[in-house]
Amino acid sequence: MGFSFLFFFIIATLASTFVNGDADLIQKTCKTTKYYDLCVSSLESDPASVNSDTKGLAMIMVGIGMANATATSTFLSSQLLRTKNDTILKKALKECSDKYAQAGDALQASVQDFDSELYDYAYMHIMAAADYPNACHNAFRRYPRLIYPQEIVRREDGLKHICDVLLGIVDQLGF
Repeated sequence: MGFSFLFFFIIATLASTFVNGDADLIQKTCKTTKYYDLCVSSLESDPASVNSDTKGLAMIMVGIGMANATATSTFLSSQLLRTKNDTILKKALKECSDKYAQAGDALQASVQDFDSELYDYAYMHIMAAADYPNACHNAFRRYPRLIYPQEIVRREDGLKHICDVLLGIVDQLGF
Protein backbone atom coordinates (compact mmCIF):
# COMPACT_ATOMS: atom_id res chain seq x y z
CA MET A 1 0.00 0.00 0.00
CA GLY A 2 2.81 2.40 0.91
CA PHE A 3 4.63 1.59 -2.32
CA SER A 4 1.58 2.33 -4.50
CA PHE A 5 1.04 5.67 -2.70
CA LEU A 6 4.69 6.59 -3.23
CA PHE A 7 4.50 5.52 -6.88
CA PHE A 8 1.33 7.59 -7.39
CA PHE A 9 2.92 10.61 -5.68
CA ILE A 10 6.00 10.43 -7.93
CA ILE A 11 3.90 10.10 -11.09
CA ALA A 12 1.65 13.00 -10.05
CA THR A 13 4.67 15.18 -9.32
CA LEU A 14 6.25 14.37 -12.67
CA ALA A 15 2.99 15.01 -14.52
CA SER A 16 2.63 18.35 -12.77
CA THR A 17 6.16 19.28 -13.75
CA PHE A 18 5.50 18.49 -17.42
CA VAL A 19 2.26 20.51 -17.49
CA ASN A 20 3.92 23.48 -15.79
CA GLY A 21 6.86 23.20 -18.18
CA ASP A 22 4.49 23.47 -21.14
CA ALA A 23 2.65 26.40 -19.57
CA ASP A 24 6.05 28.00 -19.07
CA LEU A 25 6.81 27.47 -22.78
CA ILE A 26 3.59 29.26 -23.72
CA GLN A 27 4.45 32.17 -21.39
CA LYS A 28 8.03 32.33 -22.65
CA THR A 29 6.95 32.12 -26.28
CA CYS A 30 4.24 34.73 -25.95
CA LYS A 31 6.50 37.22 -24.16
CA THR A 32 8.35 37.77 -27.42
CA THR A 33 5.19 38.54 -29.40
CA LYS A 34 3.47 41.83 -30.02
CA TYR A 35 0.17 40.75 -28.42
CA TYR A 36 1.00 38.75 -25.32
CA ASP A 37 -2.57 38.36 -23.99
CA LEU A 38 -3.93 37.25 -27.36
CA CYS A 39 -1.08 34.77 -27.70
CA VAL A 40 -1.53 33.24 -24.25
CA SER A 41 -5.33 33.02 -24.40
CA SER A 42 -5.27 31.55 -27.91
CA LEU A 43 -2.66 28.93 -27.13
CA GLU A 44 -4.10 27.98 -23.75
CA SER A 45 -7.52 27.49 -25.36
CA ASP A 46 -6.13 24.63 -27.45
CA PRO A 47 -5.51 21.40 -25.53
CA ALA A 48 -2.80 20.40 -28.03
CA SER A 49 -0.61 23.24 -26.73
CA VAL A 50 0.17 21.22 -23.60
CA ASN A 51 2.26 18.78 -25.63
CA SER A 52 3.65 21.26 -28.17
CA ASP A 53 7.07 22.67 -28.78
CA THR A 54 7.53 26.18 -30.19
CA LYS A 55 6.90 24.99 -33.74
CA GLY A 56 3.73 23.26 -32.55
CA LEU A 57 2.57 26.47 -30.90
CA ALA A 58 3.11 28.26 -34.21
CA MET A 59 1.01 25.64 -35.97
CA ILE A 60 -1.80 26.16 -33.46
CA MET A 61 -1.74 29.90 -34.18
CA VAL A 62 -1.77 29.18 -37.93
CA GLY A 63 -4.96 27.19 -37.39
CA ILE A 64 -6.49 30.06 -35.44
CA GLY A 65 -5.52 32.49 -38.20
CA MET A 66 -6.99 30.23 -40.88
CA ALA A 67 -10.23 29.94 -38.92
CA ASN A 68 -10.37 33.73 -38.57
CA ALA A 69 -9.73 34.34 -42.29
CA THR A 70 -12.30 31.72 -43.32
CA ALA A 71 -14.93 33.07 -40.93
CA THR A 72 -14.36 36.60 -42.23
CA SER A 73 -14.57 35.49 -45.86
CA THR A 74 -17.83 33.67 -45.07
CA PHE A 75 -19.19 36.70 -43.22
CA LEU A 76 -18.39 38.95 -46.18
CA SER A 77 -20.03 36.51 -48.59
CA SER A 78 -23.18 36.56 -46.45
CA GLN A 79 -23.16 40.37 -46.53
CA LEU A 80 -22.79 40.20 -50.29
CA LEU A 81 -25.91 38.03 -50.54
CA ARG A 82 -27.87 40.54 -48.44
CA THR A 83 -26.89 43.45 -50.67
CA LYS A 84 -29.53 43.80 -53.37
CA ASN A 85 -29.15 46.85 -55.62
CA ASP A 86 -25.84 48.44 -54.67
CA THR A 87 -23.40 47.14 -57.31
CA ILE A 88 -20.48 49.17 -55.94
CA LEU A 89 -20.92 47.75 -52.44
CA LYS A 90 -21.28 44.26 -53.92
CA LYS A 91 -18.03 44.70 -55.81
CA ALA A 92 -16.18 45.84 -52.67
CA LEU A 93 -17.62 43.01 -50.56
CA LYS A 94 -16.72 40.42 -53.22
CA GLU A 95 -13.16 41.70 -53.37
CA CYS A 96 -12.93 41.62 -49.58
CA SER A 97 -14.30 38.10 -49.38
CA ASP A 98 -11.76 36.97 -51.97
CA LYS A 99 -8.89 38.68 -50.13
CA TYR A 100 -9.73 36.99 -46.84
CA ALA A 101 -9.95 33.65 -48.65
CA GLN A 102 -6.47 34.35 -50.05
CA ALA A 103 -5.25 35.18 -46.55
CA GLY A 104 -6.45 31.76 -45.44
CA ASP A 105 -4.66 30.19 -48.42
CA ALA A 106 -1.44 32.01 -47.50
CA LEU A 107 -1.65 30.70 -43.95
CA GLN A 108 -2.33 27.20 -45.29
CA ALA A 109 0.81 27.51 -47.42
CA SER A 110 2.78 28.33 -44.28
CA VAL A 111 1.84 24.90 -42.88
CA GLN A 112 3.96 23.18 -45.54
CA ASP A 113 6.74 25.67 -44.87
CA PHE A 114 6.71 24.81 -41.17
CA ASP A 115 6.68 21.09 -41.97
CA SER A 116 9.75 21.56 -44.18
CA GLU A 117 11.35 23.91 -41.62
CA LEU A 118 11.45 26.67 -44.24
CA TYR A 119 10.74 29.38 -41.70
CA ASP A 120 11.66 32.25 -44.02
CA TYR A 121 8.94 31.11 -46.43
CA ALA A 122 6.50 30.65 -43.56
CA TYR A 123 7.28 34.22 -42.50
CA MET A 124 6.63 35.45 -46.04
CA HIS A 125 3.26 33.65 -46.25
CA ILE A 126 2.20 34.99 -42.84
CA MET A 127 3.17 38.52 -43.89
CA ALA A 128 1.05 38.10 -47.03
CA ALA A 129 -1.90 36.88 -44.94
CA ALA A 130 -1.56 39.94 -42.70
CA ASP A 131 -1.53 42.23 -45.75
CA TYR A 132 -4.62 40.90 -47.56
CA PRO A 133 -7.02 42.83 -45.27
CA ASN A 134 -5.34 46.04 -46.50
CA ALA A 135 -6.57 45.23 -50.01
CA CYS A 136 -10.07 44.93 -48.60
CA HIS A 137 -9.78 48.30 -46.90
CA ASN A 138 -8.45 49.81 -50.13
CA ALA A 139 -11.43 48.43 -52.06
CA PHE A 140 -13.70 50.55 -49.87
CA ARG A 141 -11.42 53.59 -50.20
CA ARG A 142 -11.73 53.49 -54.00
CA TYR A 143 -15.39 54.41 -53.61
CA PRO A 144 -15.68 57.59 -51.53
CA ARG A 145 -19.38 57.09 -50.76
CA LEU A 146 -18.74 53.70 -49.14
CA ILE A 147 -18.09 53.54 -45.42
CA TYR A 148 -15.75 50.84 -44.20
CA PRO A 149 -17.96 48.86 -41.77
CA GLN A 150 -16.83 48.61 -38.14
CA GLU A 151 -17.35 44.84 -38.18
CA ILE A 152 -14.80 44.51 -40.97
CA VAL A 153 -12.42 46.83 -39.09
CA ARG A 154 -12.72 44.54 -36.05
CA ARG A 155 -12.09 41.42 -38.11
CA GLU A 156 -9.20 43.06 -39.95
CA ASP A 157 -7.52 43.95 -36.66
CA GLY A 158 -8.09 40.43 -35.38
CA LEU A 159 -6.37 38.75 -38.33
CA LYS A 160 -3.51 41.22 -38.31
CA HIS A 161 -2.94 40.67 -34.57
CA ILE A 162 -2.98 36.89 -34.99
CA CYS A 163 -0.43 37.21 -37.80
CA ASP A 164 1.72 39.52 -35.65
CA VAL A 165 1.73 36.88 -32.90
CA LEU A 166 2.70 34.25 -35.45
CA LEU A 167 5.55 36.37 -36.78
CA GLY A 168 6.88 36.74 -33.25
CA ILE A 169 6.83 32.98 -32.80
CA VAL A 170 8.54 32.40 -36.16
CA ASP A 171 11.29 34.79 -35.09
CA GLN A 172 12.03 32.38 -32.23
CA LEU A 173 12.36 29.46 -34.61
CA GLY A 174 15.07 31.21 -36.60
CA PHE A 175 15.56 31.31 -40.31
